[in-house]
Amino acid sequence: MRIVQDFARKVLDNVENVIIGKRRPIEQTLLALLCQGHVLIEDVPGTGKTMLARAVARSIGCTFRRIQFTPDMLPSDVTGVSMFNQKTQEFEFRPGPIFAQIVLVDEINRATPKTQSALLEAMDERQVTVDGYTYLLDKPFLVLATQNPIEYEGTFPLPEAQLDRFLLRIHMGYPDKQDEVSILNAQQYEHPIHTLEQVVSQEELLEAQEAVKQVYAEASLKEYIINLCSATRVHPDVYLGVSPRGSLALYRTAQALAAIRGRDFIIPDDIKYLAEPTLAHRLIISPAARVKNVDPAEVIQEILSSIPVPEASLRR
Repeated sequence: MRIVQDFARKVLDNVENVIIGKRRPIEQTLLALLCQGHVLIEDVPGTGKTMLARAVARSIGCTFRRIQFTPDMLPSDVTGVSMFNQKTQEFEFRPGPIFAQIVLVDEINRATPKTQSALLEAMDERQVTVDGYTYLLDKPFLVLATQNPIEYEGTFPLPEAQLDRFLLRIHMGYPDKQDEVSILNAQQYEHPIHTLEQVVSQEELLEAQEAVKQVYAEASLKEYIINLCSATRVHPDVYLGVSPRGSLALYRTAQALAAIRGRDFIIPDDIKYLAEPTLAHRLIISPAARVKNVDPAEVIQEILSSIPVPEASLRR
């Protein structure tokens, strides 16, 4: 797992020049990148969500586009549109901002469900269909979507189908005082994003993505993942539990985390560490539990404490 470990270390250290004191969110973003998944970032404005996406893109040398979602946006504003060329007398496709390798979708819940759905095919199948023609997206492809968990006026809640396509939901959080002083010092003359350099190649990323798939998981750990996900489907406070896509997300991210930490096998702590960010956003809390302010993260923690942890062997 040397390939994955070296890749992650270079990118983590480089991105931390811009995003100070937030190693866990950076690491989780890299997990999504290694698993070819997508990330939903829930946090208040000004915590570094856009800078995280830009810093990761610069570190790998990927193309980057930012889409600001608004209520008046149309699906064609995301995917692109076919326009008639008067000279050639033919229709030409003008690709939209989704045609980039790392796409930041800012305030995703401000667009209407019709526009939100324009992302579904791109996120799941890495392609876009416009006027009957299908256009493949470049590899790697990562969607980083943000939403403000505080302000709900003028927003449209993400449907379950949309939430289920996000591999991870992460939170940036406020920096502590010492880190905030470091941020002020780092930006005294110019923003460090302007001098950030590429530290790995896209070929190295693709190699790391393939290496992650080779990480071994014992049968008892796979069963542990299934038990956790199954428990959400019968929990009294949950109206709709985790789908099979959620169990696969937990399995894939555990593989990537093990590889980043230099192991070619999964241990139970990998699964427990990633259960909340991979599963909590997939739960729909029942109306009765919502009245009691039951939090999906609390449900996941309760299930983790109730499901027995298997004793995994370190050998195949």
